[in-house]
Parts: sequence; C-alpha cells; structure tokens
Amino acid sequence: MPFTGATGASEESLWSSRPACRAMESKVSEGGLNVTLTIRLLMHGKEVGSIIGKKGETVKKMREESGARINISEGNCPERIVTITGPTDAIFKAFAMIAYKFEEDITNSMSNSTATSKPPVTLRLVVPASQCGSLIGKGGSKIKEIRESTGAQVQVAGDMLPNSTERAVTISGTPDAIIQCVKQICVVMLESPPKGATIPYRPKPASTPVIFAGGQAYTIQGQYAIPHPDQLTKLHQLAMQQTPFTPLGQTTPAFPGLDASPPASTHELTIPNDLIGCIIGRQGTKINEIRQMSGAQIKIANATEGSSERQITITGTPANISLAQYLINARLTSEVTGMGAL
Repeated sequence: MPFTGATGASEESLWSSRPACRAMESKVSEGGLNVTLTIRLLMHGKEVGSIIGKKGETVKKMREESGARINISEGNCPERIVTITGPTDAIFKAFAMIAYKFEEDITNSMSNSTATSKPPVTLRLVVPASQCGSLIGKGGSKIKEIRESTGAQVQVAGDMLPNSTERAVTISGTPDAIIQCVKQICVVMLESPPKGATIPYRPKPASTPVIFAGGQAYTIQGQYAIPHPDQLTKLHQLAMQQTPFTPLGQTTPAFPGLDASPPASTHELTIPNDLIGCIIGRQGTKINEIRQMSGAQIKIANATEGSSERQITITGTPANISLAQYLINARLTSEVTGMGAL
C-alpha cells in the first residue's frame, strides 16, 4: 500500500530521512513483530456493534485479514475505545476495513431513507493533546495541507476529553480519503512523540449514577444526562405503581393533606466571573441544556461592579436541584481540568 506523507514525498524518502522512522521501516520489512504503532478510536455503541458483528465474526475477520490487534474496551458505556495495534501496513488495512464497513452501514440505512445526499464516513481518533499542536501546524498550516491533499475533513477538538490529556480528532470523508488522512496523521505522530505523561481517556460506565425524573431513568455521562435503557425505566414505573402514593401533585386519601410531590425549594451558588462562561455556553446553550436535563429553574444574576463572582439561584424539587448542581459542577470540573492541563 503506497504511503504518501504530508509533504507528498515518496514512502522511501519520507522514512529514510528520519532515524526513528528508518528503524521502524527495517522492522516492518522484517514482519513488524517488534515495533508497533497504536491508534485509539472513540466509537458509539452502534458503531462498536457494527465492528463486532454477529457473534464477533466481523472483528475476527478484520483481525485475521489485517494482521492488526483490535481491542474493544469493556463496560456498559455509551462510548467505547477501539485500540488498533500493529505495524503501519496492518493498521492501515484495519482502518480500511472499518471505513468500508461504516460506508456499507450508511448505504444500507439510506435504502430505507428519503435522504438524497450520502453522508460521509466519520471516524474519531483519540490523540494525546501534546501531539495536536504538530497535527494542526503553525497557523493551521499542517491540518490545511492534510485536508487539501487527502480530500478528508479533519477537526481537532479544542477541549480535552473528560479526565484525560487527550483530544478527539474527527475525520470524515470517503473511505479512501480517510485512509490517506490516517496515514498522514501517523507520520505526524511518529515525527512528534507525546510530551510528558499522557492520561488516557476512559469512557465512564453508564451504570452509575442513575437518576429518576418524570418517570424516566437517566444516567450521567460527563455533563450530560442520557436516557437510560427502557428496562430500568419500566422497573422504576413499576415500583412507583406499588407505592401508596397517587400521581405526583395529588393528595392521597390514605394520608389526608400529604402531597406526594416534594415542595419546591431554592439553592444558591456563587461562581467566579471567569468561569461563568463555561456554565452559560455559547448563546446560552449549556445553561439551557442544564435546565432541560435537571428540570430546575436556574437564574444567573447580572455581574455587579467590583465583584469577582456571580450568583446562581436554582429552584425546584430536591432532586431537580441536586441534578442541576451535579451538571454545573461537571462543567466547572471539565473547564478547570482543561485549563490546568494546558
């Protein structure tokens, strides 16, 4: 498989000009048993299911035909990490098989759709943040070069993935464009090894914590509340039916005057001015998300002259307030962690 670098140089000149890469080239030519490259992909559950296939047949075929090791992270998570390890040629074969499988999935989904334009194949790489500068290049020159020479769209996330020092790099385009793009990204990563220790991103399990609101079960993923699978919601609804209380907001004959709905209360938070932006989000998107997910009323006081802090007032049931506080703290933690790692 031809390997063209970001500069358009041939594979031979590209590798031979760099001692570290020369060493890898000789190892690869001998079978690549001792020198490996590892690429990590971030996938949603549906994508992982497509890669695994029925009874694991698809991933088994990919492993056998590419010669790469393909490992999928365990756990009941909405996101999973797919790790591809091997010599460069094996990695590119594995990427090609994944990209063509995703294109096949898109084609199949379109057969039952009224959409006329075919969406691109999209893959998300997980890359140490310390290597992203080299990938972007001075003034965005390197990433522009990669886009123009491969025809793929490449986006490097501005924020680090939660509790890690890694960023997501999203590649979209035709399978062939994606394969060429991955090759060029590998060259950049080989030229610019990670600096310092890398804290890898590990998707959090969907099992905890679980919050019930409005008859629906939710799990917390980073700063988002994700509706939980139907089984848990049904269990919750069944449990509610077994309680002596009538629906929320009504009084029960068994307990005259007792309202099953907890009374609304108010909680106040104080947030530094320089962090309020991450709570509000662009055009209020983040604060609206938090309001929608938590069911609480959230008011942010206007900035007062001479004060370095802003007041946030949360109103709702204790459950609404707790969820709103959790989501606000998650946003703050994510912002502070990202700032501290830069």
